[in-house]
Parts: sequence; structure tokens; C-alpha cells
Amino acid sequence: MTQSISFIGLGAMGYRMAAHLPKVFDDVRVWNRSIEKSEKHAHEFGTQAVSLEHAVQADIIFSCLPTSQDIEDLIARVDIKSGAIWVDCTSGVPKSARLLAPLLLEKGVHYLDAPVSGQTIGAENATLTFMVGGQKSAFDCALPAMQAMGKLIKHVGDSGAGFAVKAVNNMLLAIHLCAACEGASTLKSHGVNLQEAFDCINASSGQSGVTTTVLPNRVFNRSFPSTFALSLLAKDTRIALDLVRESQLSAPIIAASQGLVQAASNLSEHGSDFSTLAKMYESINQLTIE
Repeated sequence: MTQSISFIGLGAMGYRMAAHLPKVFDDVRVWNRSIEKSEKHAHEFGTQAVSLEHAVQADIIFSCLPTSQDIEDLIARVDIKSGAIWVDCTSGVPKSARLLAPLLLEKGVHYLDAPVSGQTIGAENATLTFMVGGQKSAFDCALPAMQAMGKLIKHVGDSGAGFAVKAVNNMLLAIHLCAACEGASTLKSHGVNLQEAFDCINASSGQSGVTTTVLPNRVFNRSFPSTFALSLLAKDTRIALDLVRESQLSAPIIAASQGLVQAASNLSEHGSDFSTLAKMYESINQLTIE
């Protein structure tokens, strides 16, 4: 029976995700590189700000850090409680999951790669999607804790499968975003009213999450809210392209879109929202997508 939960990494997603755990569990511990953020979370949501050493003694350990390398470095530093389940919500590299899972199992620790989708609004509302790879029995044990933060939780395969699904999901987001920006640029160049045009598209076969939400709510109104960094989208698309190359598949659209996302990320300011990819097209085409 789960008696304690910890959450490691209180970034834009982790801070909001961990806030839901005290609603279900009595012993919820949080750790962040900056102790001030952990203490703020504890004061705001009734969690416990603890040391890293104390955090990894919980029954279920969640982590949400920028990269798989961050996770590997952190795990190498700590002595994790035997019998614990480590649920890694980082948007990570499948190879890393396949490395960590057997390594931790030797120490009696189960590792699940469990990236999430739904952005900060999903973390705020506990409506995230979890795509989870790893041992099914560990998934079943950790499921109630994931359900405190998510709406759709799926076991998608062995170690690395969760990270693979997240990478392909975000690759599709990138493809849709590039295509929608190109379509919007074309319409704008011909004097079409974009708001009215996309109302038509969104009631037709060309609609996607990008056309219904991202462009109208982030680009057309010029808000570009900071929820998911373009640099992180570029990282995820690189992971997806690496998966393609590992299998020696032909995927020219993935390759081209990854190059476009990477170029936009290189041109953008640090921390820019993924929707600012539209600004690259605006610069190239000398028009504004609004």
C-alpha cells in the first residue's frame, strides 16, 4: 500500500502537478534545486519541503526535469528506497529509459517512463494525459497517484515506450504547427480574413488542435503565452527523428519539420513559447499572421 509520495522538480509543470497529490495522499514530499520553491509549494499546498535524500525514500517518486540526462545525473547521486516506484514525467529519451529500468531494478526499484501531455492548463486542472512505459505491475501500483494528476493514463508498452509516444506526439504537433503557419501565410498573402477562414477550416477536414486552439488563441491575437518552450519542442522533435533513424525508416516530413522547428528555436529568445515558431514564417514571408 502506498504511504508516501514525492515529487522531484517543481518547474512549470511539476509545481502544478504536485499540488493535486495532497488531495489524495497524506505524506507528500517535494524537492527542487531551489529550496525556496519547495518551501513555497509546501506553504501553498500542504506538501513537505524535504531534502533530496528524504524525497527518494518515498514509496512512489515522481520526477519532472528538463532532460533525461538530468534524471540520470540525479539518480546516480542518490540511494533510492528498495521497493519504490520511480515515475519519470520528463519528456525523455527512450534509450535512457531502457538503460535506467534494469539498472534500478537491480536495486529493487521499478522505473516507469511516464511523460505527460496537456501543457500547464492540464497540470493546473489535473487533466493531463500520461503515456507510460515499463513493467505493467508497477504501472498498476502507481496508477492511483497518476490519476490524481491526469485524466487519461495509458500503459503503452515496455520501458522507453512512453518516451517514444510523447516524442511522436510532439513531432505531430510540430508538423501541424508548421503546416498551419504556412497555410495561414498563404491565405494572408491573398488578402483573406484569417479569423473567418479558420472558422471554416475548423468546421472542415483541415482542422487540428493547432488550427482550433494554437493559432486563434496564441498567434492571431499576438499573445504568445509562455506555456511550453520552443526549445523543448525542438528537443522532442530531435528525439522523434532519432527514433526514425534508429529504425532506418523513410520519414521526410518528420525530417523537414524537425529542421524548421530547430531553426525557429535557434532564432528565438530563451524561453519563447512554441507558438512563436509563427514569427519565423512572418520574418521569411514579410507578413503578419493575424
